[in-house]
Amino acid sequence: MEETMTFNDLPTVLQQVLNKIEKLEKVLDGIKEEVTKNHKPKDHVPMTLDEACEFLKMKKSTMYYHIERGNIPATRTGKNYLLFKDELIHWCESGRKNPVSMTPEERNASIRASHKRKALAFHSY
Repeated sequence: MEETMTFNDLPTVLQQVLNKIEKLEKVLDGIKEEVTKNHKPKDHVPMTLDEACEFLKMKKSTMYYHIERGNIPATRTGKNYLLFKDELIHWCESGRKNPVSMTPEERNASIRASHKRKALAFHSY
């Protein structure tokens, strides 16, 4: 059986739709809270310089070299540096760019573009 609606039924039907939307919003808010509660960055752990060196398997002098040049993200707290594990992982991943090999023509063009020649000066006497 198909039920026909009249214009007088519109407020009741609209209220039912709004109630269903409200229930869906509550469910979505619950899911959103659960996801944000469980999605804390687990790797945002502070590390000392020694711990960071051990984690990256890098010599201390090399670590200081990169920190002083601003390559590795670090915060200085007094005499010591503070590094975060997730930032170190991101730094390592960003350095993994493998360049696409160039054709010989592209390589020659790159070399030609990198060498600047002096302009010849013409003097008129």
